[in-house]
Amino acid sequence: MMHLLGTLFIGLIVGFIARALKPGDDSMGWIMTALLGVAGSFVAGYVGAGLGWYPPGAPAGFIASVVGAIVLLFLWGLIKGKKN
Repeated sequence: MMHLLGTLFIGLIVGFIARALKPGDDSMGWIMTALLGVAGSFVAGYVGAGLGWYPPGAPAGFIASVVGAIVLLFLWGLIKGKKN
């Protein structure tokens, strides 16, 4: 349970940092930004566990979560760009 809460808390902060670091105009609200950060944190945790950086079930580190959120922001931009 603490793993999930830790991932959610880090993800909320990470989403805002990732938006600040990624260049370009991301027209999304703060709720979507927070959800994107949480998703980036989960992605970083699963990729890190798959690569052997973290034990299974361990939360991702802060920097890895920011990188995961930035990757998701780029993917979001590609998907959103193709819709328009």
